Amino acid sequence: MLILGLESSAKAASAAVTKDGALLGQSFQCSGLTHSRTLLPMAEDLLNNLGLRLSDLDAVAVAQGPGSFTGVRIGVATVKGLCWGADKSAIGVSSLEAMAWNGLCAPAERLVCCAMDARRNQIYNALFACANGRPERLTLDRAISLAELAAELRETGKPVWVTGDGAKLAQGFLLEAGLDAVLAPEPVREQRAWGVCRAAEGREARSAAELLPVYLRLSQAERERQAKLRMHTT
Repeated sequence: MLILGLESSAKAASAAVTKDGALLGQSFQCSGLTHSRTLLPMAEDLLNNLGLRLSDLDAVAVAQGPGSFTGVRIGVATVKGLCWGADKSAIGVSSLEAMAWNGLCAPAERLVCCAMDARRNQIYNALFACANGRPERLTLDRAISLAELAAELRETGKPVWVTGDGAKLAQGFLLEAGLDAVLAPEPVREQRAWGVCRAAEGREARSAAELLPVYLRLSQAERERQAKLRMHTT
């Protein structure tokens, strides 16, 4: 299966192409530039360098969230446009599950703790265990406080390997809480499109019209709007 994967759920942006699980090429950028400026050119250049066209692909995959509201929207909208223009199917995957593929290089005894900074004293998080060459999900994706995460990990009694754009934040808190938490090396710490491709393998590709962002919680603008509505109704 030939898949183009896009990742723009946090500060870094990347595009990757895999064929039956093998990485053919990947482009990664963490420059702070908006993804609306970088993501599509990265994908186009990558396909050109590999001598591929959109018509050659079996599907286009994207990290559909959780993550940055703007970043997730850009990634989903980009994939919708590519799929509609080329009459291709789309596959949306969890940003956290995609980054869990980084954990294949983690020591076997450690849980893979995926962490994205969700602000408001929370992280987007899911826990995985890597076995048989792939991450196996232990929890659902959730927005959770670091204190809640620390309490949960303490009950497991297992050491953790922390990855994601919120890894430093999470690891620092876990260490202060007396837990055994190791930070993923920088080359496998940020979210990458290779993981999006791997997470998409074996999943049913659907119409781009069905592809939607997954936010886990309301945006700040929506929270403020609802707060104003409650004030007017009380």
